[in-house]
Amino acid sequence: MTRLPQTLLINPTITSRSSARFPLSLLHLAAALDQSGNSTIIDGNVDRDVIGATMHAMEQNAFDAVGISVMGGPQIAPSIKVSKAIRERYPAIPIIWGGYFPTLYTDTALVAPYVDYAIRGQAEESLPELIAALTGPAVPDLAKIGSLSWKHDGAVVHNPNRRFTLGDSGLVLPYDKLGDPRRYLARTFLGRRTVAHQAAIGCRFRCTFCGVAAMFGGTTVLPAVARLERDLRYLKYELGADSVQFFDHNFFDREQDMIPLLEVMAKLEMPWWCYARSDALLGLSESTWKLVRKSRLQMAYIGAESPSGQMLKEIRKGTRPDQTLEVAELCRRNGVIPEMSFMVAPPENTEEETELTFEFIRDLKRINPESEIIVYIYTPLPESSKHEKDRNKRPGMALLDLNGEPVVFPKTPEEWMEPRWVDYACHADAPWLTDKLRRRILDFVTVLRCRFPTVQDLRSPPWTKRSLSAMASWRYRQRRYDRPWELNLANRLVRLRMPQVSGL
Repeated sequence: MTRLPQTLLINPTITSRSSARFPLSLLHLAAALDQSGNSTIIDGNVDRDVIGATMHAMEQNAFDAVGISVMGGPQIAPSIKVSKAIRERYPAIPIIWGGYFPTLYTDTALVAPYVDYAIRGQAEESLPELIAALTGPAVPDLAKIGSLSWKHDGAVVHNPNRRFTLGDSGLVLPYDKLGDPRRYLARTFLGRRTVAHQAAIGCRFRCTFCGVAAMFGGTTVLPAVARLERDLRYLKYELGADSVQFFDHNFFDREQDMIPLLEVMAKLEMPWWCYARSDALLGLSESTWKLVRKSRLQMAYIGAESPSGQMLKEIRKGTRPDQTLEVAELCRRNGVIPEMSFMVAPPENTEEETELTFEFIRDLKRINPESEIIVYIYTPLPESSKHEKDRNKRPGMALLDLNGEPVVFPKTPEEWMEPRWVDYACHADAPWLTDKLRRRILDFVTVLRCRFPTVQDLRSPPWTKRSLSAMASWRYRQRRYDRPWELNLANRLVRLRMPQVSGL
């Protein structure tokens, strides 16, 4: 009897157990791997001792390879730790990194002695092909595996990218591999049992700062209507989910393609949250907005990015500042909360652009007071991380630190563990930021979030949010953002939720 290949899939710790959502990337990989082998999932967001769980699993099973999903920022450290632990105990087992970090920083990932292979972008086809090559009777022909990067004679080889697909086996994802999948349902402002789901992948826009554009190169693949309805019915009627957080990179695409999907959502009437673009929402007809309302869309995360039309052109956003203002009013009329994200402190005109953004946010709040605001530091990707279609075609401005020296990005995974680079990956700091401006941004955000506490905060009692809002009102009204000591003191007691840190 032929032995089937065994693959261990690991999602290192990145969030608290209460904030854990389905590790969707690993579930999709497991579904693909199980067509010709077997897979096991370890989710460090639920099992906090990810190294202990990994060692136990590897003692119980003879795995042929280990695949690790690696994000940047705070997840890089546990990814390195579990990789080193595997390499030390089981030096012959191949370790494969996939996901955001090895896609954008492939050479950096493969510098590490504990990483043997990296798969760039989508891996549902590449990973099973790699496992088959590694476990087959013949010498593996790795050069034929699309989107694979590997080491050969001391050099890194990058195979050509492969086209992205959204294959459908006709089955729901193997949620049972996570133990009790209902423990991933969370109480949010959407409902008591909110589920995470991804319907489409990619985005057809090419924003120069965006990791999605770097991974997918302007490709969007929408799900079949039957697949979306099958998946959501399972989540609702089998798992008991009452609301959905869509992790699609951009849920709304062309209107004619969205209508059949919205009709499915309207039938199920599960409150939902998604990513969207202002131009896409503004382009919807009234009949489609009727479907949106019936489907119970509660909040749309919209990348406003900047009030500067010039900056929006430079980053290839494809939208205009006036559309941001228009969509805030449109969402107000249709009962949808717009969650607007902004990128402050760009490398050029840093202070001026930041102050303009603060004023633009105030304009948004006057148009739609329920608008939620997320403020990030603008931290562009290095040129080498962009998609191969875009690399060096429209190089961005030179990035210089406070001393006027070129910004040098990390060359190893360990360097990305340094606090300053974790902050960079999380859009929380940049090498060109002065202490004064860093403080100014933090103070503005403190006043803003106290004056307008997020609707997503279910933990803080309503009276505390009303009290903080009242305390912050004079500062917000008079633009007195500097050193809000009383709000910082109150926040130590109340600890308002910060969506840019904790999400839903």
